[in-house]
Amino acid sequence: MPKLIESLKYLIKSDDFRENHKLTPKAFTRDRLLPFHRLIYFLLNMNNSSYQDELDHFYQTIFQYDIAQRVICKGSLTKARKKLDYKAFEAINDHMVNDFYKNFQHQTWCGFNLLAIDGTTIRVPDEKPIVDHFGAWKTNKDTALCPKARASQMFDVLNKVTVDAILSPKEDGERELAAFHFLKLQPDDLMLLDRGYPAYWVFQAILSLGAQFCARISYKRWKVVHKFYKSGKAEKIVRIHPTAQSRQKCKEMGFDTTPVAARLIRVELDSGETEVLITSLTDMEAFPKELFSDLYHLRWPVEEDYKILKYRIQIENFSGKSVHSVYQDFHAKVVSKNLTAVIATTTREEIIKKSENLKYHHQINFAQALSKMKNTIVLLFSCTWNLVISYIEQIRTIFIQTTESIRPNRKYPRKHRVKQKRFHFEYKTVC
Repeated sequence: MPKLIESLKYLIKSDDFRENHKLTPKAFTRDRLLPFHRLIYFLLNMNNSSYQDELDHFYQTIFQYDIAQRVICKGSLTKARKKLDYKAFEAINDHMVNDFYKNFQHQTWCGFNLLAIDGTTIRVPDEKPIVDHFGAWKTNKDTALCPKARASQMFDVLNKVTVDAILSPKEDGERELAAFHFLKLQPDDLMLLDRGYPAYWVFQAILSLGAQFCARISYKRWKVVHKFYKSGKAEKIVRIHPTAQSRQKCKEMGFDTTPVAARLIRVELDSGETEVLITSLTDMEAFPKELFSDLYHLRWPVEEDYKILKYRIQIENFSGKSVHSVYQDFHAKVVSKNLTAVIATTTREEIIKKSENLKYHHQINFAQALSKMKNTIVLLFSCTWNLVISYIEQIRTIFIQTTESIRPNRKYPRKHRVKQKRFHFEYKTVC
């Protein structure tokens, strides 16, 4: 873990990285109290309070003051942010994810990295430039608008790591955003898809990169699936042909349009319903159908991760009123969440041992883990190698001590109408 931190520090402080992610040629050329790398560290600190309050505590952490002191004013931060390309955080996340899969012991399913894609909407500040860029939906009142952006992520459901995240205008469709996620697929990835994603061109996009897929599919919209559903068979190998729309999409993306061999699997749910899964894993001996009922439901953590982003990290609690600041805040908090998840993966063996004599298996309380990472992130990036080692051991210890039991087979009805908490610029938290 210390090697990953040092690698990230080296990346962020490198001249090439700074030159590639500043928005003006003269930006970050002077030696100031908020240089390029320190601005990155500040934005990674999961800031939810007022600008000035966060700045005062940030410098208290860096300089080890006994109490918070005024080092720079919030106006300096505003000016500095305008010079920083938000894609710097995307690059940091890519570097961290690549290092994680290369150098860390991570969980897999039958040798595959188990990835899921899911989308959501993110409430953004009600400012005209932001509304014009991201769009807004009409509420129940004809005159009222609810500004929202669309977010999508490709998520490792076993290791709780966001492999790729996208924020875009709400008019962009989830399938179209998924196509951008696919560009980061590897041959040892298995993609789990909800029933809104299956399309011939989606399957071709995944297969063209050497990856595999498993998706819940509607038997009402696909003739070949409907025929299988009516047959009562447990599983069957079929060939999926492109529709006219998929054929055009494949032509635009340079994909083949030959029929795709796929396997349909019937799964009987406890509720009495029947769902149909479609997968590219056609080897029935290597992957017996009994595996797939549990496999598809492993995608649930991607849904839970949006709760973490929205309610634990408060990703909708944006710190600026510009389009640029919205992108910065979103991608910075994704990186911070990922760093916490990567550290959490290193405690897995200790937590398994801790659970041996307990009634239930335990897992990290991720909400508590995130709270402990506040300001710790700043220390990890600002301190020497020996201190980084010490801080990581301390944070791992508290992660191991702060766990919660996993109670199997618990089910709750989904609440479709949840009152969302709103964040106001005029009333930022002070603690």
